[in-house]
Amino acid sequence: MQYIVQKFGGTSLGKAERMKAVADIVRSSLEHDRVIVALSAMSSYIKAEGTTSRLIEAADAALQKQDFYRIIDQLEDYHLETARQLVAGAFQEQVVEQIDAEFKAVKSFLEAISVIGEISPRSHDVIISTGEKLSALIFTGLLNSTGIDADYVNLETLIDKPFTAANHEFYAHTRAKLKKRIELCGHRVPVLTGYFGFVPGGIIKSIGRGYTDLTAALAAAAIGARELQIWKEVDGVFSADPRKVEDAHVLESITPDEAAELTYFGSEVIHPFTMEQVIRADIPIRIKNTLNPAVPGTIVDPNLVDKGPSQPATAVTAKRNITVININSNRMLMAYGFMARVFKVFDKYGIIIDLIATSEVSISITIDSDTNLDRAVADLQELGEVTVHRDLAILSLVGRGQKHCMGLSGRMFSELGREKINIEMISQGASEINISCVIEDEHADRALRVIHSALVR
Repeated sequence: MQYIVQKFGGTSLGKAERMKAVADIVRSSLEHDRVIVALSAMSSYIKAEGTTSRLIEAADAALQKQDFYRIIDQLEDYHLETARQLVAGAFQEQVVEQIDAEFKAVKSFLEAISVIGEISPRSHDVIISTGEKLSALIFTGLLNSTGIDADYVNLETLIDKPFTAANHEFYAHTRAKLKKRIELCGHRVPVLTGYFGFVPGGIIKSIGRGYTDLTAALAAAAIGARELQIWKEVDGVFSADPRKVEDAHVLESITPDEAAELTYFGSEVIHPFTMEQVIRADIPIRIKNTLNPAVPGTIVDPNLVDKGPSQPATAVTAKRNITVININSNRMLMAYGFMARVFKVFDKYGIIIDLIATSEVSISITIDSDTNLDRAVADLQELGEVTVHRDLAILSLVGRGQKHCMGLSGRMFSELGREKINIEMISQGASEINISCVIEDEHADRALRVIHSALVR
């Protein structure tokens, strides 16, 4: 039998009954495949109430010499209660002891931070990694106490040599180490912690909160899995946000490029680093629903055949709360180096740019965070006239067949014009699978419905 890797998110594990349902999914999968499991920290449907968010809150409290014990005690009580509900017999006693040890360790770290008054990226990683260790400990105990041989695989020491950057060499080393750790489990089901060791610069800053997806992808690539499954609480990837567009439908399949565009421009599909790892290894990714496991979900297929103009648009999405910055050069034509100096300002303040539209003497740029914006604007004003427009949205029409379909952008803008939705800015990527425009945020939901009805099949 071949391997599959199953990654389960925090909300799929947030309560005892949900974790039990995940164990049933693993049990059913073992009838046809060998299974590797990668788990996020337990979470509720509100991210701020999840384990990782509470651990970050505790670290911030320790840094400010405030009470962090209340947060940690609440987390410990919840995890112990969940373990006692799910894990039986001698396995329960073992898991309870392990949970107690993890909370003692994290309290010691937080006490040290409170005394020193500072926290390093490595210490921050150690604290937030507690969440994944706890969920993996409980889930391993659950599998073992219900007759499925499973191994708890703590990956926090996987990276055993220093790296200056999360580059190709770093990921190659990580995959090789993961392969050895998985093979040590033999016939047992490896239950991997989402945190896989210290990443240069810190895992949150370098990768983001979706790092468990990357762990699963690295494991899939390392072992040559048949498929990587990302289990969420939706039936798959939709053609539009089903909360906003009534006739949105689940997509049977999409290309990695389409998935990347949808992720970046508003749809939470798959972490981009995740796709890079498995697509290079020619491994498909399937998005499935833990609440409805019988539904086949959406497959991100690296070998998907282009259907040409018969399928020009796959999905439409909106990225909300966007700000547009317009910079007009204070010199006339031939403003040599103008664009380079503008981008240097954004780089200086760590501001990520979404869309760009340029002429010889002006640049329009969209960003999705106001952090450091005032300081950046002050620097930009030395280069020219700067205007800032807030409360906007990026509307993106995504589809691999766009490059074969003449007039698609014209139809998109005509539909918006008919609805009297003004377009602030237009951008089309070189990949020719995404047409994006900037509109007023208040019109975004209506624009989604109009474009989906007219252009998405």
